[in-house]
Amino acid sequence: MNASQLFIGRRIVHKDFPPITRHQLALYCGASGDHNPIHVDLDFARQAGFPDVFSHGMLVMAYLGQALTDAIEPSRIRSFSTRFAAITQLGAKLTCEGRVAELFEDKGEKRARIALTTKDQNGEIKLAGEATIAL
Repeated sequence: MNASQLFIGRRIVHKDFPPITRHQLALYCGASGDHNPIHVDLDFARQAGFPDVFSHGMLVMAYLGQALTDAIEPSRIRSFSTRFAAITQLGAKLTCEGRVAELFEDKGEKRARIALTTKDQNGEIKLAGEATIAL
């Protein structure tokens, strides 16, 4: 994709993910080393005031990173940052999107800033962020 194909507002990242399962959370615990019981122990989650376990924020960020690298060659990504906006419940079906927010040049390199979001099936934003890519 080159600069002539881009315009402010153009969606260039889009990926849907299947519902988050207990099995995924358990696998992520093992892979990440994050064994916080709030993510896998129903009794612990209920004692903490939650109706059920919920996803690791970093798992949701990984989904967004995968959606970004599926759309943009990783060597063209100059930065990637996120902010956690809401808890992602078990069973959430996530959609990751990115739209061109700015076109600019930095040190002679044409770039785009991409506004990123991850939303659940109800449209609630779970993660917001941005990426800067080289064109």
